[in-house]
Amino acid sequence: MAYVKQLFDKNFIEYASYVIRDRAIPDLEDGLKPVQRRILHTLFEIDDGKFNKVANIVGQCMKYHPHGDSSIGGALVTLANKELFIEKQGNFGNIYTGDGASAARYIECRLKPLAKQVFFNPAITRYVPSYDGRGKEPVAFRAKLPVALIIGAEGIAVGMSTKILSHNIVEVIQAEIACLQGKKFELYPDFPTGGIIDVSEYNDGKGKVSVRAKIDTSDPKRIIIRELPFGCTTESLIASVENAAKLGRIKISSINDYTAENVEIEIQLQRGIYTDDVLNALYAFTECEQSISVNSLLIKDNMPQVMSITDIIRHHSQQLISILHDELELEKANLQEKLHLRTLERIFVEERIYKKIEEQKTAAAVAKAVVDGFIPFKKELIRPITAEDVETLLKIPIRRISLYDINKNRREVKEILDRLAEIEKLLKNLTAYGISFLKGLLKDLEGDEFKRKTQLAEFGKIDVKEAVRRDISLRYDGSSGYLGTGVSAGQELMKVSPYDRILIFRRMGIYSVLEVPQRLFVDTGLWFCGTADKDKIGKNLFTVIYRDGKTGFPYIKRFRIEKYIVNRDYFVIPDDATVLHVDTREKFKFTLDYVKKPKMKVTSEEFNAADYEEKGVKAGGVRLSQKETEKITVEKNGETTLF
Repeated sequence: MAYVKQLFDKNFIEYASYVIRDRAIPDLEDGLKPVQRRILHTLFEIDDGKFNKVANIVGQCMKYHPHGDSSIGGALVTLANKELFIEKQGNFGNIYTGDGASAARYIECRLKPLAKQVFFNPAITRYVPSYDGRGKEPVAFRAKLPVALIIGAEGIAVGMSTKILSHNIVEVIQAEIACLQGKKFELYPDFPTGGIIDVSEYNDGKGKVSVRAKIDTSDPKRIIIRELPFGCTTESLIASVENAAKLGRIKISSINDYTAENVEIEIQLQRGIYTDDVLNALYAFTECEQSISVNSLLIKDNMPQVMSITDIIRHHSQQLISILHDELELEKANLQEKLHLRTLERIFVEERIYKKIEEQKTAAAVAKAVVDGFIPFKKELIRPITAEDVETLLKIPIRRISLYDINKNRREVKEILDRLAEIEKLLKNLTAYGISFLKGLLKDLEGDEFKRKTQLAEFGKIDVKEAVRRDISLRYDGSSGYLGTGVSAGQELMKVSPYDRILIFRRMGIYSVLEVPQRLFVDTGLWFCGTADKDKIGKNLFTVIYRDGKTGFPYIKRFRIEKYIVNRDYFVIPDDATVLHVDTREKFKFTLDYVKKPKMKVTSEEFNAADYEEKGVKAGGVRLSQKETEKITVEKNGETTLF
């Protein structure tokens, strides 16, 4: 049994680690999930400047991603619809309506130049064998931008999940520039569908945001939705509006979808209903407003880690400096190698070293003659001569030697030296170089397509209880004792909504807080019924006058109901007592008539309720008299909610 448990534990940990690292959570270094990285790697491999069929790309990608063509195709369409790294041709679906893309054999795509600038540099990228060992794929691209923030990410792993909202690429680059300059920066989400966003609780990527549709209310009888909130489509939004209308939460006569290149959903209102009457209800009961929780979980150093937006920008700012340093060092090494070869070639031709090999009869002797010929010019060389250098020199054609242009060689050497000097300056000023690189990217992103689409604004959360119209009649039939919205006879007590709670005070001295009932038996003698909203529940001062069951003595109890549990009965008088009267007025007078007995001089007495202090719900009543009470007469002047 212990072996089986150990086996399950080991396999579960391996499975969980695989899902977290290789399926669901993007890597901080390039902001990509494995399937996205393999798609881009495939596109880099087959890139020839022409469009490629998506079906072909998917087939090629399966060499690296062994999880089926549908997962690759779906991820490719989603990545292409970000409109940043992949140029598409054909029907890739519609992000507004939710329509899917055409079949992979009908659509085409290719890389955009930005993808090469941001991701592609195989010389400094670490590669590992693919799953079957036949090819190599990158562990992670050396991305020069925080791609996870730009395209966003969402994934569910084992025991954890990530939800990173997309940000405007121009604003991300500007934030990275500010970070390198040591300035403060703020970064907020931006969505391709537009809409409005409240970031007051964003908490630097560790909180939540509220998103709204952009609504045109210029016509008081018609509402037009111009932009969608993140996370919904025209189809899902229309379905939510229709569902709210069926439940009676909003009053509309029709809804029409005219969406084409831009979103346009028209909502016609019922007669007598205007935009101001339904706007809050649209936000409260439909997808026109949504709250999105954010969890910026990324793989950092092979471990999942929750990071703030500021931390991600700072990390990538330093990563950019590291990448630029490695690129400059690589270019420097290549230029030094090129300079070495140019120097070897010049000496080999100018000093006629090639003449010395004519007398040699073996390959070893030829190689030795070349090496010996460079001994007098040892100080001019960048590094010692190797066997590869000798082989390169011996491959120079006679025609090239005879037409050798010394001036051309000197110009090339000068260009190399100038570039090496420039590289040395850049290596000493990497931060400035990084800022310059980012500003160069900004120049290529000046079109309208890269401007912020989602408007920043502050708007409070719509309370559904306040948004819904109170237009349902709550009736009480005193003869039958039934209360509810489905009661047809009796007295109308108030207008309510399905979200209201009501407080009722029964004949037996019991009060309860209920959801608005359809039809509920409460009692044939109901003392009180009113709303139990949080801002009203403690305002009513209840005065209960009751008669003790054993002595018949009258008591008064004054209290406020501050707390309650829904659908629970609360007793406010002793079990054997009888309620004589319940009132909600602060001040009123009442007269008690006592049971007449021999030699009794005072048979009735008047009292003022205001003379008695307010106590808690659980406190006992105050005795009014030591005489057995027969009936009560209450002054009727002033307002009261009794019936």
